[in-house]
Amino acid sequence: MEKIKSQILGEIISSNNSEAHSLYKKSCFGKPVGEKIQYSLSEALYLVEKNKMEIFSRDKKIPKKELINKLQKIDKKVQIKYLVFKDLREKGYVVKTALKFGAEFRVYDKGSKPGKQHAKWVVFTDHESKKLTWHEFSAKNRVAHSTKKNLLLAIVDEEGDITYYEVKWIKP
Repeated sequence: MEKIKSQILGEIISSNNSEAHSLYKKSCFGKPVGEKIQYSLSEALYLVEKNKMEIFSRDKKIPKKELINKLQKIDKKVQIKYLVFKDLREKGYVVKTALKFGAEFRVYDKGSKPGKQHAKWVVFTDHESKKLTWHEFSAKNRVAHSTKKNLLLAIVDEEGDITYYEVKWIKP
């Protein structure tokens, strides 16, 4: 497979080449928007790291180090989100953004297709040094419950290791 050639324009990374459409159909990377496939920052960074994508700005290829700096200006948490995205994706889950839920990701069970099945989890990411108040925890839990998903907290430590905490509602 040839590398996907994509463009970054502002905060949007997209491609309209056949490889992008093929990878979307095969592995659910990106989402169709008009004639193009649009990628989240984490998806694009993952595909660049896996040598499946090149990102261009005005016909100039952006080197990986420069790309990371550019993405950090768009989203200060991109490195933490990326580590979680990569970990979940490499475990076989389909990971999509969850901006409309106020979360970082929605995660689909292995073998599931977004649009055909519902996501299993809504994921919030953070660094271990960040304190979470009971009020913030409760709000995250309510988001998960109201969207009929389980809450998954992904906590990244100094070494880049991730600990997941799954929260479910139970009826006594």
